[in-house]
Amino acid sequence: MIRINNLKLKLSYTDDDIKNAVAKELRISKENIENVSLFRRSIDARHKNDIHFISTIDVTVNKNENAVISKSKSKNVSITDEYKYILPYTKDLKQRPIVVGFGPAGMFSALILAQAGQKPIVIERGDNVDERTKKVDKLWNDAVLDTKSNVQFGEGGAGTFSDGKLNTGTKDSRARNVLMEFVKHGAPKEILYNAKPHIGTDKLRNTVKSLRKEIIRLGGEVRFNTKLVGINRNGSTVSGIIVESDKGSKEIIESDNVVLAIGHSARDTFEMLNTLNLFMEQKPFAIGARIEHLRENIDKAQYGNFYNNEHLGAADYKMNIRATNGRGVYTFCMCPGGMVVAAQSEENTVVTNGMSNFKRDNINSNAALLVNVFPSDFGSEDVLSGVEYQRKIEKAAFFCGGGNYKAPIQKVGDFLKNKKSVSFGEVLPSYRPSVNFAKTDDYLPEYICDAMREGIIKMDKKLRGFAHPDALLTGAETRSSSPIRIKRGDTLESVSLKGLYPCGEGAGYAGGIISAAVDGIKCAEQILIKA
Repeated sequence: MIRINNLKLKLSYTDDDIKNAVAKELRISKENIENVSLFRRSIDARHKNDIHFISTIDVTVNKNENAVISKSKSKNVSITDEYKYILPYTKDLKQRPIVVGFGPAGMFSALILAQAGQKPIVIERGDNVDERTKKVDKLWNDAVLDTKSNVQFGEGGAGTFSDGKLNTGTKDSRARNVLMEFVKHGAPKEILYNAKPHIGTDKLRNTVKSLRKEIIRLGGEVRFNTKLVGINRNGSTVSGIIVESDKGSKEIIESDNVVLAIGHSARDTFEMLNTLNLFMEQKPFAIGARIEHLRENIDKAQYGNFYNNEHLGAADYKMNIRATNGRGVYTFCMCPGGMVVAAQSEENTVVTNGMSNFKRDNINSNAALLVNVFPSDFGSEDVLSGVEYQRKIEKAAFFCGGGNYKAPIQKVGDFLKNKKSVSFGEVLPSYRPSVNFAKTDDYLPEYICDAMREGIIKMDKKLRGFAHPDALLTGAETRSSSPIRIKRGDTLESVSLKGLYPCGEGAGYAGGIISAAVDGIKCAEQILIKA
């Protein structure tokens, strides 16, 4: 197969346009082209009067490929093999492996183990995605929080109620396998080639259900409303886990292979693990708020006169600066045409996140505006002090919001002047159940607010209108990543307990749906290789 990089395509390109461009690049007739397919497509918006796609195209021809490449004399052309994921060869495990948590890391770990014939047992503290959605809606509509099943806990993990963003910084080839599995289970095919793929929370839910059914079809078992409350050991090796149902009954499940994919918000599980003297350490993360603009304004800033072109969709952005106090300030989890959502998992706290449906057609766009925090900020050397740091801010946000899970909100113009807002301008909040005007400085530390102010002003120079006075800051955004890392070795096992595989975001080894899923695959592979 021939791969062509850096092929320019107009926004309204057709299949015939692709073939014409391929024929020109390869210096062959269109009749010599058997098949073309998009491998990658990104938007080039550097010049607002010439916005177009830059693509990578895979081509099969009815001629000798090496001869075609030689004749083309193009540095953008090469021969490549079609990607295929190959399971490690393994013997049957003595005991069924256990996967704790059914977010992206746990889900893909279980999928690989099931595909290898190992019949994993999955436990998930929250509900299946349908029941979970009902409880999340109950919070958003009626301010009723279920601490067992919410935006953080349940089938699909926290990413199920997000933008379903699938772009990642990882270069690991397993990421391609994750995308292919998503498409196999109902995700849009365009995630295979878009440079910034996303599923959207509306489509991700059905994809997650399909993956669960596949694991079960292959002999796996998925138990919802089942929480990890203990880990048994035989000397320095794990021998099983203790679980508790939502009815309060406890059970021991024996296994010498346990994948610990608990997510970044399983605070009670962190506490339990700490009592077992597992080697855990503090790690940096980031804190801030959601910044929300009119989608049309962001689209115009990014695409100019092309802002309403049907082939572009809602515009995104990604920015970072270094503040004078030495802290990094950056945008994270940008949700074009999305909404700010309530994402708390503990009573009397407020936590925000961003979410988009596949069409990204809401009136506002939002992103987390975050500032780096470090263990030196936590005020203690206790390994769980980062959790308490998060919790303190979340409780302050609840208080500033006026209770009942209302979020504190402030216009950007007022935030820059450090004064409380009293009315909305052109941007209306999307957060539910409700909001309350409050100063961001009243729930976030001074060093974070100072860095955010500097960041907004500097980012406005990169993206015109970012500092629009009517834009909104809704807080607090505290769950960008795990505040702890569960130390593991070269075999991905805990350095404290053989057979225990700390995995994904909760263990401090991933940062998003794809990287977490890839980490889950790698942990499953280690179990299979060891068998």
